Amino acid sequence: MTAKLKLMILCGRSPRHLYVANALCGAGNVVAIVQEQGRELTLKSVLRKLKPRVFFQKAWRWLRDRPRYANQDEARFFFGDEAPRLTQPALIRPVPHINHPDVVRLLEELTPDLICVFGTSLIRGELLRGGRLGIVNLHGGLSPDYRGADCTFWALYNGEPENVGCTLHYINAGIDTGELIAHIRPAVTPDDNELILFWRAVRESAGVYSQVVLRLAAGEHFGLKQNRRGRLYQVRDRGLRHERELRTRLAHGLLTKCRLPVRVEWFQR
Repeated sequence: MTAKLKLMILCGRSPRHLYVANALCGAGNVVAIVQEQGRELTLKSVLRKLKPRVFFQKAWRWLRDRPRYANQDEARFFFGDEAPRLTQPALIRPVPHINHPDVVRLLEELTPDLICVFGTSLIRGELLRGGRLGIVNLHGGLSPDYRGADCTFWALYNGEPENVGCTLHYINAGIDTGELIAHIRPAVTPDDNELILFWRAVRESAGVYSQVVLRLAAGEHFGLKQNRRGRLYQVRDRGLRHERELRTRLAHGLLTKCRLPVRVEWFQR
């Protein structure tokens, strides 16, 4: 019987993050679940947030996303009638931000085989060298063509619902540029919208993520170098004009003829 890999999970606190972490707990020997709580406030960070451009960008993002995420739709999508929770709460290690020195110290103490990431801020510095087998990330877009933020939105906006999906990849110093492990495209139906497609892609990806852990433990090798940089979408790229245009396109039948099954593409060495 193949021994399970020793995993260290780095994740956020949303229901989708908990769902993926729970799936990974069933695939490996998880030694810690590091949850990012939000950055520590310093004078430097406060002054930066108060700069007009930064302040209005963050305010717009909050106003735009709050109506969609403030309700319980995401929780119900991933957990049904149950309250979202981690199945192994004793393993939770809260940190102010993912690059906090405590995370590096924990890594050195626990020496995991693999670090599994979903829903954190950008990983930098010493943490990039962690994990005997490296660091794997679940990104909510299909790299390299859809890197960065809001990739489900941009795939729909660009008229490419067939390219809605997630990427499992190794982390390097770039943004969603590491070697590819798998592309996961969810089912697409005429009644879908951005959030449902995003959540469905994450839910499908949780099972694939677990398969990656099991297959790495069995000695398989994954990783295909990305052959181009693609486009990096940033939070500030998505404005009210784009929101209105996509709503109009969806109302006029953007997905009317879309009936696509789940599609998974593996990138083995």
